[in-house]
Amino acid sequence: MKGIILAGGSGTRLYPLTKVISKQMIPVYDKPMIYYPLSVLMIAGIKEILIISTPHDLPHFQELFGDGSHLGLSIDYAIQEKPEGLAQAFLIGKNFIGTDSVCLILGDNIFFGPGFSKILRESTALDEGGLIFGYLVKDPERYGVVEFDACRNVIGIEEKPTKPKSKYAVPGLYFYDNDVVAIAEQVTPSPRGELEITDVNNEYLRRSKLRVEPLGRGFCWLDTGTHESLQQASSYIQAVQERQGLKVACIEEIAYELGYITLDELANLATDMLKNQYGQYIADIVAEKKMAP
Repeated sequence: MKGIILAGGSGTRLYPLTKVISKQMIPVYDKPMIYYPLSVLMIAGIKEILIISTPHDLPHFQELFGDGSHLGLSIDYAIQEKPEGLAQAFLIGKNFIGTDSVCLILGDNIFFGPGFSKILRESTALDEGGLIFGYLVKDPERYGVVEFDACRNVIGIEEKPTKPKSKYAVPGLYFYDNDVVAIAEQVTPSPRGELEITDVNNEYLRRSKLRVEPLGRGFCWLDTGTHESLQQASSYIQAVQERQGLKVACIEEIAYELGYITLDELANLATDMLKNQYGQYIADIVAEKKMAP
């Protein structure tokens, strides 16, 4: 399975923060926002990743990650000239996807919770159909919303409905087989002028090949698209990290734990960050591992 991070858009809801910098480069507490979706793909075991962004912002991501080899990854890049819907990612990434299945994650979504690693590993085993998630929210009208029948079977997904038929939103994490490319090619623009991911999901549902997994109580999904939600996400990450003494979405640590890089390579990644607590955290990991019997 391959992975795509969609990190485009103009980020107008976060102006003036995003007038000159990509939304996904803004820090969520102690690391760039894009570290969080990248860490999800890494934990899922996905090593071939495509980052899609604007012509203005893409060079910044290339400077940040390079080809990904320092993390044991292979990172490619593609331009989204205009933000014309999430499903556009499969058209832009058609050659990258090739004949593989694919996971799409939005660059401003943060996921954290118990058992998430297991959920991701099981999701990457998908060989047919589509897999999305449902998350209980108090403001479902902001999202794609899952509709259930009386037996809790999924019967439809509606994009930003004025009268939501449930409170289960669809987070920005999607797993599909290779049919998604052909399906996306058949999607027509919505009244908003976008190629809606909801139309892709409904086509899989029409084929009886869409699975919706609820993310349970206690699981955290954060959409960092507004000033308020960005602050809430930073506060949440800070609280978790300071309480546990462990970092969320430390991509260097994840690369080491997955065996993508060696301990010496991990130490080298910390050398230019030792004057801050992020780099010191990595250095402490190296020291602990070297002292271990």
